[in-house]
Amino acid sequence: MKTYYELQEGLQDPNIFKAFFLAGGPGSGKSYVVRYSTGGTGLRVVNSDDVFEKYLKDAGLSLKMPPDEWEANQKERGRAKKVTVSRQKNYIEGRIGMVIDGTGARYDNISTQKADLEALGYDCHMIFVNTSLDVALERNAARERTVPEDVAITSYNAVQGNIGKFSSLFRGTMVIVDNNEKDQDIEKITFKEVRRLLGKKVKNRRAKQWIEMEMKRRGITKKPKGF
Repeated sequence: MKTYYELQEGLQDPNIFKAFFLAGGPGSGKSYVVRYSTGGTGLRVVNSDDVFEKYLKDAGLSLKMPPDEWEANQKERGRAKKVTVSRQKNYIEGRIGMVIDGTGARYDNISTQKADLEALGYDCHMIFVNTSLDVALERNAARERTVPEDVAITSYNAVQGNIGKFSSLFRGTMVIVDNNEKDQDIEKITFKEVRRLLGKKVKNRRAKQWIEMEMKRRGITKKPKGF
């Protein structure tokens, strides 16, 4: 016999069928912004960085990622991404709300992921964390795990080149955060905007169909919040 928790898992999780794509180059402060804007929402963060850093340490590799260790650390990055993909599949299976952390350097990847999630019933949004190149490079250099400067510059330019396309792709559901200076208002404004988007009822009809089927299958009569 299933427990009450098992019956409610996924279906009654807060903010199911909500996905936020996170974009911004190395050193933009994405982790800082997402920590203060999505905490307590039930959204699961899909980010390979924590696993990647553990694998680097386990392999005795430097978090500064020097050029002579580049091939070795990219191997560990590949392993970390596989673990992250597996986690994300589990979240999607339960239609759990997510924050998908990435740089946004590859527009086509995000466009494809968005379309795939919408086909499953998700409402998709974006948090774009914006900084100047100088600020991004300064913060990148100060972090425990750094990205080589040339890689950071290439990523920054690619992300900036996509901002217009992202604005069209996430029309009306894109939150742009100017994170050049430490400012408490950044946290408050982003928090407010994320809550506004989370507060909207899920519109995707596929989500509503899934909810009805799951309620019937599990014998649940109370609809999740947001439906």
